[in-house]
Amino acid sequence: MGKAPMDTLQLSCIQIAIALLLLTQTESTIDDTSTHPDDPITNCIATERTALLAFRAGLSDPANLLSSWKGDDCCRWKGIYCSNGTGHVVRLDLRGPDCGSGVWSTQALAGNISSAMLGLQQLWYLDLRCNRFNNIQIPEFMGSLHSLRYLDLSMAQFTGRIPPQLGNLSNLRYLNLETYPYDSGTYSTDVTWLSRLTSLEHLDMTFVNLSTIVHWLPVVNMLQTLKVLRLPFCQLRSSPDSLQISNLTSLEILDLSINNFSKHSRPNWFWDLTSLKYLDISFNGFFGPFPDEIGNMTSIVELQLSDNNLVGMIPSNMKNLCNLERLVSSRNNINGSVTELFHRLPSCSQNKVHELFLQDSNLTGSLPDTLIEALSNLNWLILADNRLTGHVPVWLGELTKLTMLDLGYNNLDGVMHEGHLSRLDMLEELTLSGNSIAITVSPTWVPSFRLRIIQLGSCQLGPNFPTWLRWQTQALTLDVSNTSINDMVPDWFWVAASSVMFLNIRNNQIT
Repeated sequence: MGKAPMDTLQLSCIQIAIALLLLTQTESTIDDTSTHPDDPITNCIATERTALLAFRAGLSDPANLLSSWKGDDCCRWKGIYCSNGTGHVVRLDLRGPDCGSGVWSTQALAGNISSAMLGLQQLWYLDLRCNRFNNIQIPEFMGSLHSLRYLDLSMAQFTGRIPPQLGNLSNLRYLNLETYPYDSGTYSTDVTWLSRLTSLEHLDMTFVNLSTIVHWLPVVNMLQTLKVLRLPFCQLRSSPDSLQISNLTSLEILDLSINNFSKHSRPNWFWDLTSLKYLDISFNGFFGPFPDEIGNMTSIVELQLSDNNLVGMIPSNMKNLCNLERLVSSRNNINGSVTELFHRLPSCSQNKVHELFLQDSNLTGSLPDTLIEALSNLNWLILADNRLTGHVPVWLGELTKLTMLDLGYNNLDGVMHEGHLSRLDMLEELTLSGNSIAITVSPTWVPSFRLRIIQLGSCQLGPNFPTWLRWQTQALTLDVSNTSINDMVPDWFWVAASSVMFLNIRNNQIT
């Protein structure tokens, strides 16, 4: 018994040590061996400081983002990270401001990239995304930065051919060459250089023009460590039926959306990738039935099939997809019962399905009378532009995690009352336009939700002005057109609607 406190102390020390170890680790593509500019460290290596200053001299810096690049200790300059052990510059993080906003900032870096960067031979992390290197090619000399493991040149307005010299970066684990559609664009006519990146885990070439390349898949198949492959908008034209031997056993994310495959839905090589967690093949002209092979993809979390020419009911073995959280299959021709579709969704593993996008899918029949277990944790339910009939069932009010409900432009009728709506505390969008639904609630009812999108055109709200709208003060869109309102606009309405950007109250008798 006397040893118990010491054992407990030893166990606690081990647990603390493990926790500290985990905190120092990062994802596999990044080795965190560098200092932050605020960390104490001896002055950086003089030749590397000279290289950085020459690199800066080629840049245009309209917002003076690099004003800290002065003095002897370059390890304290903005965007520079040095090795704790050697003092070498190992990370250069100069991503542009407002990165991810979709609009280039006038404060972003521009100009040319000097070959003086070759003086940073210990550099393993380089991030130049979201800058404005317009009308210059990705420099060929970057292929001589042999220590690089992380390279992000995305959305930086590069143009022209992607240099095959990047294939010399055999240590590279992360490569992002994504561009914007309104750039003059980057392209590649030969991707065999990719096959030399034998450590690559993440590859993103979104919007890179690959239209002349036919045999791209055998090259990608040589990347045995690949976990993420994003090739949307690449103008690809070939999707082989199969791979004789697939090396892509680690692939978890595959985005092939918006290419030009225009072939039968099966066979296709990607249906055999049972390790996939995310698959997007939308906007590709695939035709034929929904493949039964979908049911074998038991790791899948998100499945995007929209805007193809897939026909018929989803396969019954989709009930096997116990990890499925998001199904996007809008604008395919299911042409079958919405209730049957719901019953084919997986209810295993604690009902993980959160988002269903089934807009314009030629779904028919009535919504089921009782809640189907697979739907109980939905956040988004999109069933607009189908041929649904009958009443809106009260069980929708049990979907307490719902943030978006879109049943617009069907043939639904009947009454929705407080029982449908009073428990939807998290609801942000309610779209019922294009139906014949009557919304009948008490004039004193105060909704628990605060909607941002309210689209109720052609529903029955009148004759009195619906008082529950008084509490919807965060709405950006409000459509109550053709809703049989025969009343004066109350004074509170203009206060409640002060945030609205789109307002439609026409085809009523409002004074």
